[in-house]
Amino acid sequence: QVQLVESGGGLVQAGGSLRLSCAASGDTFSTYTIGWFRQAPGKEREFVAGANWSGTLYADSVKGRFTISSDHAKNTVLLQMNRLEPEDTAVYHCAARRMGVLRTSPTLYDFWGQGTQVTVSS
Repeated sequence: QVQLVESGGGLVQAGGSLRLSCAASGDTFSTYTIGWFRQAPGKEREFVAGANWSGTLYADSVKGRFTISSDHAKNTVLLQMNRLEPEDTAVYHCAARRMGVLRTSPTLYDFWGQGTQVTVSS
């Protein structure tokens, strides 16, 4: 099993940046697919970005603004978020999937962190 802890959320003005961190422990991190998801009040949890050995994948809404990266030595996955918009306001979760293929459905991920709040003011 793997345990995930997110950090780095906060309040930022539109156009600003934040960097989220997902620290993993308990298993060989590099063998997992890692995804970032977000959930705004009253909305379903949605895929934001993912990464594994085969590459990266982004939701259309964040492509060109967000970047996912992995530091296997530190067992950490980062989500750099630039040019933030009020519509990006949500609780952001990282998740891990045992099998290698990058998927966007949250139901396919096995382990979840508690989440970190991102609020973007207009």
